[in-house]
Amino acid sequence: MLEIKNLRVTVEEKPILKGIDLKVNAGELHAIMGPNGSGKSTLAHVIAGREIYEVAEGEITYNGKDLLDMDPDERALEGVFMSYQYPAVIPGVNLAYFMKAAANAVRKHRGEPEMDAVDFLSFIKEKLAEVEMDEAYLKRAVNDGFSGGEKKRNEILQMLTLDPSLAVLDETDSGLDIDAVRIVADGVNKFRRDDRAVVVITHYQRILQYMDPDVVHVLMDGRIIRSGGKNLAHELEEKGYSWLREEAAA
Repeated sequence: MLEIKNLRVTVEEKPILKGIDLKVNAGELHAIMGPNGSGKSTLAHVIAGREIYEVAEGEITYNGKDLLDMDPDERALEGVFMSYQYPAVIPGVNLAYFMKAAANAVRKHRGEPEMDAVDFLSFIKEKLAEVEMDEAYLKRAVNDGFSGGEKKRNEILQMLTLDPSLAVLDETDSGLDIDAVRIVADGVNKFRRDDRAVVVITHYQRILQYMDPDVVHVLMDGRIIRSGGKNLAHELEEKGYSWLREEAAA
Protein backbone atom coordinates (compact mmCIF):
# COMPACT_ATOMS: atom_id res chain seq x y z
CA MET A 1 0.00 0.00 0.00
CA LEU A 2 2.78 2.45 0.96
CA GLU A 3 6.28 2.12 -0.43
CA ILE A 4 9.12 4.55 0.18
CA LYS A 5 12.41 4.24 -1.69
CA ASN A 6 15.63 6.12 -0.93
CA LEU A 7 13.77 9.13 0.47
CA ARG A 8 16.06 12.08 1.12
CA VAL A 9 14.52 15.24 2.53
CA THR A 10 15.97 18.62 3.45
CA VAL A 11 14.68 21.67 5.32
CA GLU A 12 16.40 24.94 4.39
CA GLU A 13 19.14 22.85 2.75
CA LYS A 14 19.74 20.88 5.94
CA PRO A 15 19.49 17.08 5.41
CA ILE A 16 16.85 15.50 7.66
CA LEU A 17 16.01 12.18 6.02
CA LYS A 18 19.01 10.46 4.50
CA GLY A 19 17.74 7.53 2.49
CA ILE A 20 14.56 6.01 3.95
CA ASP A 21 13.29 2.69 2.58
CA LEU A 22 9.97 1.48 3.95
CA LYS A 23 7.19 -0.79 2.72
CA VAL A 24 3.85 -1.09 4.52
CA ASN A 25 1.38 -3.61 3.15
CA ALA A 26 -2.39 -3.48 3.50
CA GLY A 27 -3.49 -4.95 6.81
CA GLU A 28 -0.22 -4.09 8.57
CA LEU A 29 0.61 -1.79 11.46
CA HIS A 30 4.16 -0.50 11.52
CA ALA A 31 5.66 1.40 14.46
CA ILE A 32 8.48 3.87 13.95
CA MET A 33 10.47 4.67 17.08
CA GLY A 34 13.48 6.86 17.68
CA PRO A 35 14.90 9.67 19.81
CA ASN A 36 14.07 13.35 19.38
CA GLY A 37 15.47 14.86 16.20
CA SER A 38 15.78 11.54 14.39
CA GLY A 39 13.39 12.51 11.57
CA LYS A 40 10.21 10.69 12.63
CA SER A 41 7.86 13.65 12.37
CA THR A 42 9.54 14.82 9.18
CA LEU A 43 8.72 11.48 7.58
CA ALA A 44 5.07 11.79 8.66
CA HIS A 45 4.78 15.35 7.33
CA VAL A 46 6.33 14.42 3.99
CA ILE A 47 3.79 11.60 3.58
CA ALA A 48 0.99 14.06 4.38
CA GLY A 49 2.40 16.63 1.95
CA ARG A 50 3.54 19.50 4.14
CA GLU A 51 5.29 21.91 1.82
CA ILE A 52 8.17 23.18 3.99
CA TYR A 53 10.02 19.93 3.37
CA GLU A 54 11.98 19.53 0.14
CA VAL A 55 12.27 16.04 -1.29
CA ALA A 56 15.79 15.97 -2.71
CA GLU A 57 15.65 12.36 -3.90
CA GLY A 58 13.54 9.22 -3.74
CA GLU A 59 9.92 8.27 -4.27
CA ILE A 60 6.76 7.47 -2.35
CA THR A 61 4.03 5.36 -3.91
CA TYR A 62 0.60 4.85 -2.37
CA ASN A 63 -1.70 2.23 -3.85
CA GLY A 64 0.51 2.31 -6.93
CA LYS A 65 0.22 6.09 -7.37
CA ASP A 66 2.97 8.71 -7.07
CA LEU A 67 2.14 10.31 -3.72
CA LEU A 68 4.67 13.10 -4.16
CA ASP A 69 2.79 14.23 -7.27
CA MET A 70 -0.39 14.90 -5.25
CA ASP A 71 -1.15 18.04 -3.26
CA PRO A 72 -2.14 17.58 0.42
CA ASP A 73 -5.89 17.85 -0.25
CA GLU A 74 -5.71 15.21 -2.96
CA ARG A 75 -3.78 12.88 -0.66
CA ALA A 76 -6.48 13.24 1.97
CA LEU A 77 -9.26 12.56 -0.53
CA GLU A 78 -7.37 9.53 -1.80
CA GLY A 79 -7.37 8.08 1.72
CA VAL A 80 -4.21 9.32 3.46
CA PHE A 81 -4.87 10.49 7.02
CA MET A 82 -2.45 12.07 9.44
CA SER A 83 -2.92 12.56 13.18
CA TYR A 84 -0.68 15.38 14.36
CA GLN A 85 1.38 15.52 17.52
CA TYR A 86 -0.02 19.01 18.11
CA PRO A 87 -3.54 19.09 16.63
CA ALA A 88 -4.69 22.44 15.26
CA VAL A 89 -7.24 24.54 17.12
CA ILE A 90 -9.92 26.06 14.88
CA PRO A 91 -11.89 28.62 16.93
CA GLY A 92 -15.39 29.35 15.70
CA VAL A 93 -15.70 26.21 13.58
CA ASN A 94 -18.23 23.80 15.02
CA LEU A 95 -16.88 20.24 15.33
CA ALA A 96 -20.04 18.62 13.95
CA TYR A 97 -20.05 20.93 10.91
CA PHE A 98 -16.33 20.36 10.34
CA MET A 99 -16.64 16.58 10.54
CA LYS A 100 -19.75 16.43 8.33
CA ALA A 101 -18.12 18.57 5.65
CA ALA A 102 -14.92 16.50 5.69
CA ALA A 103 -16.74 13.16 5.64
CA ASN A 104 -18.99 14.22 2.77
CA ALA A 105 -16.03 15.56 0.76
CA VAL A 106 -14.43 12.13 0.97
CA ARG A 107 -17.69 10.37 0.11
CA LYS A 108 -18.22 12.64 -2.90
CA HIS A 109 -14.67 11.94 -4.12
CA ARG A 110 -15.38 8.20 -3.90
CA GLY A 111 -18.64 8.55 -5.78
CA GLU A 112 -20.71 7.73 -2.70
CA PRO A 113 -23.88 9.58 -1.64
CA GLU A 114 -23.38 12.39 0.85
CA MET A 115 -24.95 12.16 4.30
CA ASP A 116 -27.68 14.56 5.34
CA ALA A 117 -27.79 15.99 8.86
CA VAL A 118 -29.90 13.17 10.27
CA ASP A 119 -27.78 10.38 8.79
CA PHE A 120 -24.57 12.08 9.86
CA LEU A 121 -25.74 12.54 13.44
CA SER A 122 -26.54 8.85 13.74
CA PHE A 123 -23.20 7.96 12.13
CA ILE A 124 -21.04 10.27 14.26
CA LYS A 125 -22.69 9.15 17.51
CA GLU A 126 -21.41 5.62 16.86
CA LYS A 127 -17.90 6.95 16.28
CA LEU A 128 -18.00 9.11 19.42
CA ALA A 129 -18.85 6.04 21.48
CA GLU A 130 -15.82 4.22 20.08
CA VAL A 131 -13.45 6.87 21.47
CA GLU A 132 -15.49 7.48 24.64
CA MET A 133 -16.34 11.09 23.78
CA ASP A 134 -19.60 12.72 24.87
CA GLU A 135 -22.01 14.04 22.24
CA ALA A 136 -21.60 17.50 23.76
CA TYR A 137 -18.24 17.75 21.94
CA LEU A 138 -20.13 18.12 18.65
CA LYS A 139 -21.32 21.57 19.75
CA ARG A 140 -17.82 22.84 20.53
CA ALA A 141 -15.28 24.43 18.20
CA VAL A 142 -12.60 22.13 16.81
CA ASN A 143 -10.09 21.45 19.62
CA ASP A 144 -10.86 24.85 21.18
CA GLY A 145 -10.41 24.48 24.92
CA PHE A 146 -9.79 20.75 24.59
CA SER A 147 -7.32 19.07 26.91
CA GLY A 148 -4.39 17.20 25.40
CA GLY A 149 -6.20 13.89 25.75
CA GLU A 150 -9.39 15.30 24.22
CA LYS A 151 -7.46 16.60 21.22
CA LYS A 152 -5.86 13.21 20.63
CA ARG A 153 -9.19 11.39 20.92
CA ASN A 154 -10.65 13.89 18.50
CA GLU A 155 -7.90 13.00 16.03
CA ILE A 156 -8.85 9.32 16.31
CA LEU A 157 -12.52 10.30 15.93
CA GLN A 158 -11.63 12.03 12.67
CA MET A 159 -9.75 8.94 11.48
CA LEU A 160 -12.70 6.66 12.20
CA THR A 161 -15.08 9.11 10.52
CA LEU A 162 -13.08 9.71 7.35
CA ASP A 163 -12.37 6.00 6.78
CA PRO A 164 -8.92 6.38 5.17
CA SER A 165 -6.85 3.55 3.73
CA LEU A 166 -3.59 4.76 5.29
CA ALA A 167 -3.36 6.35 8.73
CA VAL A 168 -0.13 7.98 9.90
CA LEU A 169 -0.22 8.77 13.63
CA ASP A 170 2.52 11.15 14.72
CA GLU A 171 3.15 10.71 18.46
CA THR A 172 -0.57 10.44 19.19
CA ASP A 173 0.34 9.12 22.65
CA SER A 174 2.45 12.08 23.74
CA GLY A 175 1.19 13.80 26.87
CA LEU A 176 -1.55 11.25 27.53
CA ASP A 177 -2.32 9.51 30.80
CA ILE A 178 -2.74 5.73 30.97
CA ASP A 179 -6.50 5.76 30.37
CA ALA A 180 -6.23 8.10 27.38
CA VAL A 181 -3.47 5.95 25.85
CA ARG A 182 -5.72 2.92 26.11
CA ILE A 183 -8.67 4.74 24.53
CA VAL A 184 -6.55 5.99 21.63
CA ALA A 185 -5.04 2.53 21.10
CA ASP A 186 -8.51 0.94 21.18
CA GLY A 187 -9.62 3.39 18.49
CA VAL A 188 -6.68 2.38 16.31
CA ASN A 189 -7.43 -1.31 16.87
CA LYS A 190 -11.04 -0.76 15.81
CA PHE A 191 -9.80 0.99 12.69
CA ARG A 192 -7.48 -1.84 11.62
CA ARG A 193 -8.67 -3.94 8.70
CA ASP A 194 -7.18 -6.08 5.95
CA ASP A 195 -7.53 -3.27 3.40
CA ARG A 196 -6.02 -0.56 5.62
CA ALA A 197 -2.53 0.24 6.85
CA VAL A 198 -1.33 2.13 9.91
CA VAL A 199 2.00 3.80 10.70
CA VAL A 200 2.41 4.72 14.38
CA ILE A 201 5.24 7.10 15.29
CA THR A 202 6.18 7.08 18.96
CA HIS A 203 9.01 7.48 21.45
CA TYR A 204 7.75 4.79 23.79
CA GLN A 205 6.40 1.27 23.68
CA ARG A 206 3.55 1.96 26.11
CA ILE A 207 0.94 2.54 23.39
CA LEU A 208 2.26 -0.45 21.46
CA GLN A 209 1.48 -2.76 24.38
CA TYR A 210 -2.20 -2.18 23.57
CA MET A 211 -1.61 -2.92 19.89
CA ASP A 212 0.05 -5.71 17.98
CA PRO A 213 2.52 -4.08 15.56
CA ASP A 214 3.64 -6.22 12.66
CA VAL A 215 6.98 -4.44 12.38
CA VAL A 216 8.91 -2.01 14.59
CA HIS A 217 11.47 0.27 12.94
CA VAL A 218 14.13 2.36 14.65
CA LEU A 219 14.82 5.68 12.97
CA MET A 220 18.00 7.50 13.97
CA ASP A 221 19.87 10.34 12.30
CA GLY A 222 17.54 10.25 9.30
CA ARG A 223 17.91 6.53 8.60
CA ILE A 224 16.10 3.36 9.58
CA ILE A 225 18.89 1.47 11.30
CA ARG A 226 16.95 -1.58 12.50
CA SER A 227 13.60 -3.31 11.96
CA GLY A 228 12.13 -6.17 13.93
CA GLY A 229 9.11 -7.54 15.75
CA LYS A 230 7.30 -6.04 18.72
CA ASN A 231 10.02 -7.38 21.06
CA LEU A 232 12.30 -4.70 19.63
CA ALA A 233 10.08 -2.06 21.26
CA HIS A 234 10.46 -3.77 24.64
CA GLU A 235 14.23 -3.92 24.16
CA LEU A 236 14.31 -0.19 23.44
CA GLU A 237 12.25 0.49 26.57
CA GLU A 238 14.79 -1.44 28.65
CA LYS A 239 18.02 -0.24 27.05
CA GLY A 240 17.19 3.12 25.47
CA TYR A 241 18.67 4.10 22.12
CA SER A 242 22.34 4.51 23.02
CA TRP A 243 23.27 0.88 22.30
CA LEU A 244 21.86 1.15 18.79
CA ARG A 245 23.60 4.46 18.22
CA GLU A 246 26.90 2.86 19.19
CA GLU A 247 26.15 -0.15 17.02
CA ALA A 248 25.26 2.03 14.03
CA ALA A 249 28.46 4.04 14.41
CA ALA A 250 30.66 0.93 14.63
